[in-house]
Amino acid sequence: MEITTNSIKELRDKTGVSVMQCKKALQEADGDTKKAEVILKKHSAASAEKKADRSLAAGAIGSYIHDGAVGAMVLLSCETDFVAKNPEFIALARELAMQVAATDPAYATIEEISPEAKATATAVFEKEVADKPSEMQAKILEGKLSSYFRDQVLTEQPFIKDESKTVRDLLNEATQKFGERVLVSRFARLSAR
Repeated sequence: MEITTNSIKELRDKTGVSVMQCKKALQEADGDTKKAEVILKKHSAASAEKKADRSLAAGAIGSYIHDGAVGAMVLLSCETDFVAKNPEFIALARELAMQVAATDPAYATIEEISPEAKATATAVFEKEVADKPSEMQAKILEGKLSSYFRDQVLTEQPFIKDESKTVRDLLNEATQKFGERVLVSRFARLSAR
């Protein structure tokens, strides 16, 4: 399949990734846009992993208030002021604040879950899996714990505007797009209800 400038532009408009990365993904996918999107997602996760050690010295605060009754603020961190002042980066911070206002997560990442919270949840779910075959208990328990904490961890939640993506996917895409590590450093939610 021929790779045209229109197909490159279409993929760039969908993903926000650079023209060269879109062209390479389309070449790798033999011109298939759907496959190219999958390739770009795979590359965004790898790109985010490579940049995990970098220090975050800048960022933007996104805020969202819904009907004057629920509000949230998110500190979205990055490496440089150049990215922090980018309108798309600022818009992402606001989108994440909207996510926090809507879903009220307890943790930003899985690593923040305390051992006590994990132990408490494990004790509850161990009773539920006690009657299952012994060789399946560990796997069922792991699935129940993962499901239980998914809604409480911001990065594991489905994005409210596109449930085919998680918040982690958004952050990985932003890392690839801006060429810097992007991370939710802190968030807060207030409610009058």
